Amino acid sequence: MMENQPQQRQISVELPEKESEGIYSNMALMMISPQEFIIDFARVMPGVNKAKVYSRIIMTPAHAKMLHKTLEENIKKYETDFGQIKVFGQEEKNIGFKQDK
Repeated sequence: MMENQPQQRQISVELPEKESEGIYSNMALMMISPQEFIIDFARVMPGVNKAKVYSRIIMTPAHAKMLHKTLEENIKKYETDFGQIKVFGQEEKNIGFKQDK
């Protein structure tokens, strides 16, 4: 008797050359609604009082939770391989990646 197991499927992912270069971001802004998470990835430069958004990602709450899990797992792997990630000055500055408490 076979157990009911979800069937694995392979997905071919295309990474065009322009996107493969990536976008540097040192600031993220997040907005939420019952249907979606909106994350704006921006860059702020020292001495400049203005930030520019370079990418906006919109995802469902379920996908946001899966992203959170994947980030958490990969941060643990990174810290196992390379040591603890230190976050400097997070309390003093009101820029960068923030978590609501």
